[in-house]
Amino acid sequence: MAQASTPLIPRQPLAELNGLRDAPGWIRLTSHVLTIVVGGILWRAAGLPWGLRLLGLLASGIGLATGFAPLHECGHRTVFRSKRLNDGVAWCAGLLSFYNSTFYRRYHQWHHRFTHQPGLDPELEDPVPTSGWTYLLEVSGWHWWTGKLSGYHSLLWGDLSDRAYLSPESIPQVRRSVRVQFLVYGLLLLASLIGGNGFLWWSWLLPLAVGQPFLRLLLLAEHSGCSFGTDGTTNTRTTLTIAPVRWLMWNMPFHAEHHLYPSLPFHALPAAHRWTAPHLSHLDPGYLAVHRELLRQLPSLALPR
Repeated sequence: MAQASTPLIPRQPLAELNGLRDAPGWIRLTSHVLTIVVGGILWRAAGLPWGLRLLGLLASGIGLATGFAPLHECGHRTVFRSKRLNDGVAWCAGLLSFYNSTFYRRYHQWHHRFTHQPGLDPELEDPVPTSGWTYLLEVSGWHWWTGKLSGYHSLLWGDLSDRAYLSPESIPQVRRSVRVQFLVYGLLLLASLIGGNGFLWWSWLLPLAVGQPFLRLLLLAEHSGCSFGTDGTTNTRTTLTIAPVRWLMWNMPFHAEHHLYPSLPFHALPAAHRWTAPHLSHLDPGYLAVHRELLRQLPSLALPR
């Protein structure tokens, strides 16, 4: 994993920060689910004013898209003390946000091992925006949707032997997990058709599409414009942002801290930031500032030859 050459957090404070506690995870998870459910109820309440319904659509959509955050945190198995509980919540969060946690945990381990290193980091296999048009495609979610469709096709039926992060023993586990996930989607589609209520479209796919640009803007900021190398203080960005964004993203905007110390639970990242902040090359005052800078240097975001 890409870390600074010398520890930035002394041993004793680090040991304290690494302590796992269930309560913060339950509080954050409950609030996240409520955002999705309450927003969805407002969106589907036909008697309410359209302005309130659209606000519900946006809240539900952002909640669904940022379901990626509990997937990510539970994928690290740092949210709850129980490994089984972490894995179960990660799988359900992936179901809602259109990820598969069994695959993602292995993919993401490789990303941490080779953060922002071309040819090694699997995240760099995704399209990199280097023009205004490709930037719009990226933040709209277009690349994400098309990548998901082709990716799931491969996970269901393709040859996975060339994925370095998937061992031969893990491939059957991943396939089973993905097939169960699509069985759930199929059952929801069947229930939606039988009920004639369009639930799968109106309460999941449409809100998820509406919320996806919010997530794309945040994730694009994590490493774009940072160094292509092994130093965790230069290859990852921490973005200082407002409390609601930090809450929805489970403190993922403290992304350099997460990469430097991936064993830290999400609720410890703000405290870790006090130790790491003076050493970070990319510490930005908000996502608008990050994206203004990225738009100024889009061609330079291309991978090195």
